[in-house]
Amino acid sequence: MVIMVILQTFIGRVYLIPSASMEPTLHGCQGCTGDRIAVEKVSYYLSDPEPGDVVVFEGTDSWDVGFESHRSQNPVIRGLQTVGSYVGLVAPDENNLVKRIIAQGGQTVSCQEGDPAVMVDGKPTDQSFILQPPTYPVDPATGSEACGGPYFGPVTVPEGHYFMMGDNRTNSLDSRYHLGDEHQGTIPEENIKGKVQAIILPLSRIGSVDDPDIQA
Repeated sequence: MVIMVILQTFIGRVYLIPSASMEPTLHGCQGCTGDRIAVEKVSYYLSDPEPGDVVVFEGTDSWDVGFESHRSQNPVIRGLQTVGSYVGLVAPDENNLVKRIIAQGGQTVSCQEGDPAVMVDGKPTDQSFILQPPTYPVDPATGSEACGGPYFGPVTVPEGHYFMMGDNRTNSLDSRYHLGDEHQGTIPEENIKGKVQAIILPLSRIGSVDDPDIQA
């Protein structure tokens, strides 16, 4: 247990994907076998997170609305669930989320009528990795498929913060849905737990997770 705590604190951790918000990059859904992902911290000791990275982070207060613990009240079972979360057999009992970084501190992100994609500093971002066709239809009166749902922004990301979006754009409660909070929906760098490097289970989905330069 001591070794596991040290590894999780300084090196990395295995997480279970519980939802479909990052399809098709990461697979997860209610009642199915979600991907187990390897998340490491070492990269961010040497450099800052960048747009295009897929990261696990702790949600701020506005992201915690509706979060419920799924741990058993039985202390023995709860202990087993906690141990299971260390190796990715059970989702952590924390409001940890996984999304892709779209913009960083000082940049302005938006998507308005006529935009060909989510825009950062007035330039379209790469969206080749998002789920197509979208999970849910988009009302053309209020949004577009290029925006992944309703129009939003412009939002200038505070320094030291990151704007997050899910690859399953129409099925992701990401930074767009928290724009009214004190961080304008963005996530402070200190809340980032690590970078998703690979899918390690199930065997049929083993592989690395791409981090394209989406602003190139």
